[in-house]
Amino acid sequence: MSRRFTPKIVTANRLREGDVVYLTADDQWSPFHHKAELIEDEAHAQMRLLHANAQKLTIVGAYLADARPGLLGPEPTHFREEFRTRGPSNYHHGKQADLAS
Repeated sequence: MSRRFTPKIVTANRLREGDVVYLTADDQWSPFHHKAELIEDEAHAQMRLLHANAQKLTIVGAYLADARPGLLGPEPTHFREEFRTRGPSNYHHGKQADLAS
C-alpha cells in the first residue's frame, strides 16, 4: 500500500555562500521558508525538484522537505527543517541578525 503524499517544499543550499534557500513559485531562491512554494501534488513536486537540480551553478543539494500550510506561508513539520530556518547556530549573523532587528 502506498503512502499518502504530504505537502512539500524544495530546499537547497546556495552554492557560493552555503545559506539555506527555498524555491518560490516564481522560480526564485529565497532565504525564508515561508516564501517557499508549497507543493501539494507528487508529480509537480518531482518536476520542481528536477528544475532545482538543473541549477548547478546556483544551488547544491536540493531535496523535497515536508511542510504544512501556515498563516504566513509554508511551515516546517520536522525539527531538522525548523532548525535550518534559523541559519548557523554558532552566532547571530545572516538570517538570525536580520530577524533580530
